[in-house]
Amino acid sequence: MKFPKIPALLLAASLVLATGCEKDLLDKTNPNAPSTATFWKTADDANKGVLACYSGLQQFACYYRSWHFMAHRSDESYSQSPFVELANFTRFVTPDNNFFISSFAWNDYYRTIFRTNQVITRVPAIEMEAGLKQRLIAEAKFVRALSYFDLVYFFGRVPLILVEPTVTTRVPQATAAETEAQIIKDLTEAIPDLPATYPDPERGRATKGAAQALLAKVYMQQKRWADASALFSTIIGTNQYDLVDNYLDNFTDTNENNKESLFEVQFTGAVLEVGQGQDNSASSESHDRPNFFGPPGPTFADVQPRRWLLDEYRDSTVTLLAPGSTRKHLIDPRRDICIIHAGNPGVFYGKTFSGWGWNPNQQYWRKYLNDRTRTDENFSSGINHRVIRYADVLLMQAEALTELNQTSAALPLINRVRQRPSVNLAPLTGSFSQSALRLLIRSERAKELAGEGTRWFDILRWGLMDNQAGIDELRGRDPDFANFRLGISKLLPIPQRDIDIDPGVTQNPGY
Repeated sequence: MKFPKIPALLLAASLVLATGCEKDLLDKTNPNAPSTATFWKTADDANKGVLACYSGLQQFACYYRSWHFMAHRSDESYSQSPFVELANFTRFVTPDNNFFISSFAWNDYYRTIFRTNQVITRVPAIEMEAGLKQRLIAEAKFVRALSYFDLVYFFGRVPLILVEPTVTTRVPQATAAETEAQIIKDLTEAIPDLPATYPDPERGRATKGAAQALLAKVYMQQKRWADASALFSTIIGTNQYDLVDNYLDNFTDTNENNKESLFEVQFTGAVLEVGQGQDNSASSESHDRPNFFGPPGPTFADVQPRRWLLDEYRDSTVTLLAPGSTRKHLIDPRRDICIIHAGNPGVFYGKTFSGWGWNPNQQYWRKYLNDRTRTDENFSSGINHRVIRYADVLLMQAEALTELNQTSAALPLINRVRQRPSVNLAPLTGSFSQSALRLLIRSERAKELAGEGTRWFDILRWGLMDNQAGIDELRGRDPDFANFRLGISKLLPIPQRDIDIDPGVTQNPGY
């Protein structure tokens, strides 16, 4: 489902205040403008409010753009952008004045949370069908949980706002554990009231499976392997989800919301009508990730994959032996869907790699590009961002089982991902130690989920940013980690503007 925007005034009218000596002169009410006092009356109002929550995820600093930059500080990407602030941001050179990515992200996530809090606060009083009411509140709780999931793992200690605030509302910063606990509470409460599926016109809303998977992801970050595994087992046991035959179908604007998708942020491809980053009905029905993540010429080429990732697609677990030939590594077919490189025989924006004259020693992201249908990128991509895919669920379940030392149960799940018809790698056979299978799963996640933003949360969960040995491992794949400061760089700086507004908000260490 492609969600219509709700004008920002609809959800923020109650915060518009006028001040001054001649209060009566300045403080006028537009009788034609909606307000919180006049809006939250009907089931249709409740539904519009929830659609506005989803549209918050489309905003500039969420999945429209900035989320992708924040998530790609991991070891799979780097930047050679002439936009120095952006390049430095990916190199862990983040000044105290807060590059616009972190500042806008803070803004847009809290704008989205504000909308969810209005739904959760206002909808219970509306007279409407009880089941629909509970479902809409559950959808808002899912969006709030997803927003706090990103905030807590990017920023750490954040204000945990759970009420409909006024301009004077001040909420103390919560610890990461407190925020995780609230995410768990929201999702636990939402799951019983969310449906397994929606009719086609409403596909794209949060489902029971999406909430279960997000909850399991929190448990994974907390290393609660048994709790995560139980939820993944429930999702898998429904037989509602499966891998699509064609791996590419997960990253184009066709076959969206397919059987592999648990949750997607919806985009339409509508041409940008107003300034990007604006909170109105036409500012982010499209997104511009491809404009920054592709090759030079058709895109800005601001974010590129590291060479180690390209090399990882040589499947060292399998070899081919043709008559009269020597053994060669099998090349994983996912490589050329994920990465543009000199050995990729594809056509990109109408030309081959050599036809464009690109540097053969460079590689560029291909996943989520419109290179098969356009000659260049603009700021209006309509490709939905897949937040949670079933392949991710299978590999996380394999990881959880491995950490529980159930390696024999984990292996078939990895093979399901490897043997998708369009990938069709030979299955892993035999027995593996826990440590050996752990490394294999990390490799499989790198290849299957390359460029999707999951890698940051992976290396965070694996503890690689918590000690010097982990940083050295990351630095071996990504030299930018030479700038990583233990105890500091794992978190983004909190925008100084917000600290100035609320002295109760303190900066993260080291900034």
